This record gives sequence, C-alpha cells and structure tokens, in this order.
Amino acid sequence: MRPLRTCLAFCAAAGAPFIFSTCSAIAQSALPPAPHAEQIHLKHVLVIGETKGWEHDSVSDAMAAVYEMGRQSGLWDTTMRTDTELLTKKDLGRNAKNLNYFDVIVFASTTGELDMDDSQKKDMMSFIHDDGKGFVGIHAALDTNYTWPEYGEMIGGWFDQHPWLTFEAPIVNEAPDFPAVRHFPHEFVKYDEIYQVKAWSRDKVNVLLSLDPARLDYANNPRIHRTDHDFAVAWCKMYGKGRVFYSTLGHTEESWQDPDIRRMYFEAIKWALWMTDGSTASHPRPAAALPSH
Repeated sequence: MRPLRTCLAFCAAAGAPFIFSTCSAIAQSALPPAPHAEQIHLKHVLVIGETKGWEHDSVSDAMAAVYEMGRQSGLWDTTMRTDTELLTKKDLGRNAKNLNYFDVIVFASTTGELDMDDSQKKDMMSFIHDDGKGFVGIHAALDTNYTWPEYGEMIGGWFDQHPWLTFEAPIVNEAPDFPAVRHFPHEFVKYDEIYQVKAWSRDKVNVLLSLDPARLDYANNPRIHRTDHDFAVAWCKMYGKGRVFYSTLGHTEESWQDPDIRRMYFEAIKWALWMTDGSTASHPRPAAALPSH
C-alpha cells in the first residue's frame, strides 16, 4: 500500500486532478469489497390489539413480543395496530397497507365486537380461507366477534368463562410432534388463565395442549359448563386453504417473559406462515383424560 499512498500524495501536491482521480481508483480497487447483508425476503405480520370489551393488561406485551420475535429472527416484519382499518383488501392510499400485503393476522387478546363492516369481514375470511394465509389467536381472541358466525367457525369456538380464573394450570401435551408445542414436556404446569370454550368440538381441530382433568377441582364451581371436562389449551386447524392456531395462554403480562410461551407463539406464527409443517388432523381424546362413569 506504500506506493499507492506515495502516488496519491504526489498527485495531490502536484495539483493533477486527473492523475489524482486515477490513483484513487487504483487504491479503491486494491481494497476488499464492502460487506453486505444477505437479502432475505421478509414475511409480513399484522397484529391487531383492538379491544371493545375487557381490557387485558397484557395486550401491549403480546404485540411487542410478536414484533421482537420477528425482528430478532429476521423472519418477518410486524405492523401493530389497535384498530381494524387494515383488515380490508381495498386500496387505502396514503401508503397504508391492506390485507394483500400481509401473510398472517395475529389477534392479540382482542375482545368484543370489533369495528369491522361486512366488506372487511368478507375480506378477512377470504384472506385465510381462499388465499391460504394464516391466523394466530392469542388468549382473548376467543372472546371476540360473537355475532359473526364465520369468525367462530374459523377460530374454532368462543369464550365461555374461565372456571379457575388465573391458577397453576396442569397441562398435558397431546401433540409432541407439532412445532409449536414440541418443546413442552408431556405434563407441565403454567400459571395462566385457561378459557372454557363453547361451540367447540375436538373433532374439528387438532388439540395440541389440554388441561389434565384428573388434576382439576370441580367442587362448588358454577362456572364449569362442560360436562365432558374437556378443556383445550391450544389447537390448530385449517380454514379452507389457510392455517389457524389458537391458545388461551398469554393472559398475564408475566407470561410474555416466559420463554416457553414466547417460543410457542413464535413457532405458531412460523407454522401459520407455512415455514414449517405440522398436522391439523384431529385425534381422539387421550384415554387417560376420558371422564369416568
């Protein structure tokens, strides 16, 4: 490099701009190319946190977790909204994205009847059912859109009380091969609020996690409505061409600092993005979980 530095110094001192630029070009060509990041096509995730009913303190934590997981992994970018304006295929202008841009919708503990007109509802169902894109429901996504039958059919049912409120929930892993739950042991406990589900059938979903009925307290609990004592904690299903995942886990702010919960939703989003494979075929209830007569 010394001859090049000498050349550049001489040319500059001599006031020879043409020769100086030539020497500069030679110097630049002798350097290694500047490093550049590998170009990766990011997927696009839309997180909706609108609440028209009960306000969960963990909504912001859930939305932030999805954003952080996408950013840290480099697999997706995240648009976070507390309204439903982008749930449409109409051209919104103003550089606003619509459903044609996104690959997965995440409902982060949404509640009540969301602000969606009939055309938005049609577009959202088409996004999943016809376009083959994904939907991930977090906790209170089940406590949402009770007057919209297609929504209940898509997600798998609706909220019908939480019989034990927030408690040390005894959970069984029914699908250890599924990517979103394979990191869980066969039996484990999580401090969370587990929803009871109505208009729901195990025959229409693939139950991934469920409560262990043998370890639940049924005494003097009027909130228990399921006589079969079948309480699913997470499931997956197809809705037309699209993939749907739901879990009741994630009620508390603290749950979003639990690496197990974050990994479950991370893998669920990857699965909904068609990045991994996992069966949606329903299976019988484990024999050990069947109620005794």
